Amino acid sequence: MSRKNEGTQKAAMREMMKNYLKDTNTNVRDGADVKNIMRDMMSVLLEGALDGELDESLGYSKYDYKNKETGNSRNGHSNKTMHTSYGDMNLAVPRDRNGEYEPQIVKKYQNTVTQDMEEKIISMYAKGMTTSDIESHMQDLYGLEISDSTISRITDKILPLVKQWQERPLAEVYAVVFMDAIHYHVRCDGHIVKRAVYIALGIDMDGHKDVLGMYVGENESAKYWLSIMNGLKNRGVEDILIACVDGLSGFPQAIEAVYPQTEIQQCIIHQIRSSTRYVSYKDIKALMADLKLVYAAPTEETALAELDHFKETW
Repeated sequence: MSRKNEGTQKAAMREMMKNYLKDTNTNVRDGADVKNIMRDMMSVLLEGALDGELDESLGYSKYDYKNKETGNSRNGHSNKTMHTSYGDMNLAVPRDRNGEYEPQIVKKYQNTVTQDMEEKIISMYAKGMTTSDIESHMQDLYGLEISDSTISRITDKILPLVKQWQERPLAEVYAVVFMDAIHYHVRCDGHIVKRAVYIALGIDMDGHKDVLGMYVGENESAKYWLSIMNGLKNRGVEDILIACVDGLSGFPQAIEAVYPQTEIQQCIIHQIRSSTRYVSYKDIKALMADLKLVYAAPTEETALAELDHFKETW
């Protein structure tokens, strides 16, 4: 796009930048100079936005006393250092006399512009990093010194949310509930250990899929699944029509103890593994290729035709 066709906003910004460089006698020689200019521009924009926010909060603009309908008023500014990708930036945050103004663009305890630091810390924590790893990481990337206690305080915020999600009410009836455990290597007390993550995935009577719960145990056992079944019952699940599970010993009995009318359906993959235990890998690969044509069929008619062919072949 040619300059003559650029919008009025961009043209005004170009003129403003031209005057800024001229008035401040600034020469742009490298990327560092660009970063300094961007930091100054960001500071001016944020301070202007904060002043506008305070105008809105008070109900009148500066010196517009005839429209003042409040006993509150401006009370100068407080200085705040913000960490940005362009370097540290000083910001003048306006104050009101009654202390009622709560900044929203740059919140009271926010000290970074480019990212929400707490979200970064929680994300690293969720990926298995220790508090000391996170502390070192934040120092290397952003030059910020954050203590172990501060990181722990931040990560502790997610624990009530996790508990609330795990205890949320569920539907009374689920058409199908898939239950299985996935094994992960995790860090525990400075060591890498293997843990089982129990997952219950439900499909309700409207066909909507939902993760009913995720739980961590040392290893997969029917006894632990029984406690999960009781937990689902306490959260409002009165009946499960079909429970799809693997071949874990005692698993069907654990389900029947809580939901005696539920039909137990073993996962087709586990059925194939059990029935082809002594079959060569080459034959299993060919069988799986033919079976895929059945469950990946675009229509029911095609699936039935492929199923007939599968039965004839195998």
